[in-house]
Amino acid sequence: MQDVQAFTFHRDELFALADKYSDQFRTASPFRHVIIDDFLPPAVLEPVLEEFPEPRDATWQRFDTAREVKLALADTERMGPATRHLLAEFNGSVFIDFLERLTGITQLVSDPHFEGGGLHQIRPGGFLKVHADFNRSRRLNLDRRLNGLLYLNKDWEEDYGGHLQLWNKDMTECEGKILPVFNRFVLFATTDDANHGHPDPLTCPEDRARRSMALYYYSNGRPEDEVTADHTTLFKQRPGEAWKSNLRQVAKRWTPPALADLVGGRKTKDA
Repeated sequence: MQDVQAFTFHRDELFALADKYSDQFRTASPFRHVIIDDFLPPAVLEPVLEEFPEPRDATWQRFDTAREVKLALADTERMGPATRHLLAEFNGSVFIDFLERLTGITQLVSDPHFEGGGLHQIRPGGFLKVHADFNRSRRLNLDRRLNGLLYLNKDWEEDYGGHLQLWNKDMTECEGKILPVFNRFVLFATTDDANHGHPDPLTCPEDRARRSMALYYYSNGRPEDEVTADHTTLFKQRPGEAWKSNLRQVAKRWTPPALADLVGGRKTKDA
């Protein structure tokens, strides 16, 4: 197995990818994006998977609302060494040079804090409704320009769901669905009309989860036609969609199975 901490990105290899996919990125619909499969040597990701925290690990930040049910981890001190090394490579100058060549967006800056990014995980039944991302980092005081997503799901089947949906500007049509299969890298421009999400509840087996690395890149300013007032995440409803919060389901999702069985048995006895 390759030592992940010996792995580094190389400009000649990445620049070849940038030249191959740059036209696809710039002309993609409904917004600028590109999908690159088999992005890294698989052996580099094996130790990342081995140390990936389990869903019930206390390190995760939990989100559970009508708009999102997911887990996130941005604190690298709580991650394993292989994960920390790979994230550092994604934030390094070689990878930044690749992104600039691929997208034509210059003077990019990576985020050492992984604000909103880092590791993501969604359990069965979880989702992330369609949205446009926050457009500015208050901590960095920079404009958010690119999202990179590296999926970590081996043997992921179509009927497991978890597709990243790409919606058009006026939210009338989903123009693309991307299955989150292992070693697939998705990159897209972060603008107010880059409507994306995983809005349908995940249907994978109970012992599986939808896992990914999320990487965000910034610049000091952006093109005038992209400038809008600062905002947080803008959630957007699909045609005919209504968001409802179910407190009973929220409690069920986060209650340890043994405790849930105990409570369930007690209720049956008392009934």
